[in-house]
Amino acid sequence: MSHDSLLDCVVLEPGRPADASVIWLHGLGASGHDFPPIVSELGLPEDHGVRFLFPHAPSIPVTVNGGMVMPAWYDILGMDFERRVDEAGVRSSAAHARALIEREKAAGIPANRIVLAGFSQGGAIALHEGLRHPETLAGVLALSTYLACDGNLDEERAAVNQETSILQCHGTQDPMVTPPMGEAARDRLLGLGYPLEWRTYPMAHQVCSDEISDIATWLRRVLAV
Repeated sequence: MSHDSLLDCVVLEPGRPADASVIWLHGLGASGHDFPPIVSELGLPEDHGVRFLFPHAPSIPVTVNGGMVMPAWYDILGMDFERRVDEAGVRSSAAHARALIEREKAAGIPANRIVLAGFSQGGAIALHEGLRHPETLAGVLALSTYLACDGNLDEERAAVNQETSILQCHGTQDPMVTPPMGEAARDRLLGLGYPLEWRTYPMAHQVCSDEISDIATWLRRVLAV
């Protein structure tokens, strides 16, 4: 994918030159403005060198919402959305995420200092690309999400990310991406031997303060900040 087609992002630069990056993908119908407020809640050291990028998804018609056009990483065809998947859309957005990783590398950030993160649809893209990325990443953060295109995972996953840390968080009262969908992703990845940590919170399809605290601890560990 050419760099001409890079997604627009909200970018939060650290106080000193960046030596690590977090690329964080929002959920369906949201934007790159959704998650930047969380950064100040992570309690990173004042002198941290982590650049945060929050890309905006392209706007497309979403079938399950009556064809309404909204920001989406891929189309949702029906409520069995982990089974009936817009594979072309998933792969297109995964390629967008990969292009952002390439840009960060071109700016001097090695792949193993880059975290791919996402919420809901964004988390499905983070998992899709993170498991298949051809270079070792620092970690994958999967929030309130599930596995898309699981049928191709066995042949497409990259051995270089077999030991990459995955933090998967889910709300026990999530009515959108139900807990069994998150658990299915967890069990699949644990079954493949990934070092996945699973956390649940008494919440719906959202983010909560205890979760942010757990994300902060994990981020500081995988990026050594």
